[in-house]
Amino acid sequence: QVQLVESGGGLVQAGGSLRLSCAASGRTFSNYGMGWFRQAPGKEREFVAAISWSGSSTDYADSVRGRFTISRDNAKNTMYLEMNSLKPEDTAVYYCAAQANFLVTMNPSRYYYWGQGTQVTVSS
Repeated sequence: QVQLVESGGGLVQAGGSLRLSCAASGRTFSNYGMGWFRQAPGKEREFVAAISWSGSSTDYADSVRGRFTISRDNAKNTMYLEMNSLKPEDTAVYYCAAQANFLVTMNPSRYYYWGQGTQVTVSS
């Protein structure tokens, strides 16, 4: 089992920045590829970014590429999502997730550990 806890969400104005963290406990964090997903009210959960177990490979949704940066610190068992130039359409609950079968993947069904989510609200 891997337990994941997100933090760092909040209310920010458009154009602002936030840094989300995902703290992992349980099994060896560095064995897992990680991902960030988000879900806005009335919408499907969507992929945001993913990172391989070593951090050497990353992938981003087109909607966030160039604005968001995913990273991880295996010594601290923590993954991050640096979000810059935030837009109102980035408003959602953000979830971190872990999987051990793929280098990086944007498919949420391939992740089997999920955090409880953290709310990000971007005002216009």
